[in-house]
Amino acid sequence: MCGRFGSYLLPDEIRRIFHIRSEPENEPEWLPSWNVCPTQKVPIVLGAEEDGAPRRVDVLRWGFVPRWAADLKDTRQPINARAETVAKSGMFRDSFVRRRCLVPAGVFYEWQRILGQRQKQPYAIARVDGQPMALAGLWETWRAPHESRELRTFTIVTTAANEDVMPLHHRMPVIIKEADWSVWLGEEPGSPRDLLRASPNSTLRSWPISTKVNSPANNGAELVQPLALVGTGI
Repeated sequence: MCGRFGSYLLPDEIRRIFHIRSEPENEPEWLPSWNVCPTQKVPIVLGAEEDGAPRRVDVLRWGFVPRWAADLKDTRQPINARAETVAKSGMFRDSFVRRRCLVPAGVFYEWQRILGQRQKQPYAIARVDGQPMALAGLWETWRAPHESRELRTFTIVTTAANEDVMPLHHRMPVIIKEADWSVWLGEEPGSPRDLLRASPNSTLRSWPISTKVNSPANNGAELVQPLALVGTGI
């Protein structure tokens, strides 16, 4: 699964890396976060539209709300969607066909149980080459009944873990490689289902980090420092 991640690319970096050509003044503002938690808002990349609107960045809330939901209180708001069922799921099917997105991430986090320890050890996971990841996402717009307000949300698609992640967790986010971004975003023909697979082995690395990441109140670059450098222990 993916229950916490870091989204700390600056606006100019996202525009450059993801080839965003829309005017910056039309984009919402956001702050870097090393500890993105469910219900928080982060930048995601949306594909070019049929009316000619270019690829763009928007800020959406993490935790998917289907458009048919009657209200927020009694509606499940999943942060992850399983790759194996996403094309058939009543929750995600329509978004998988029409509203796919990329979620820029520097790291994602998993926790490992340590024998004899009450508290799990957190790990940061990132690309070996140091480049940011483009996580596969789905997004949706929910409109409150009889109101004008809208809520735009997203979820991250997960699949069975590769050998890099398996020691920590049996699931991992689907990471879309740059050559497939246009297909995933619906800008070029192709099969998005074929992209729902784990990254090749040996493309990700992991390292233990401080348990400070456990608290949503903690947020800063120190969270991704290797534990030996932080010197906090478990």
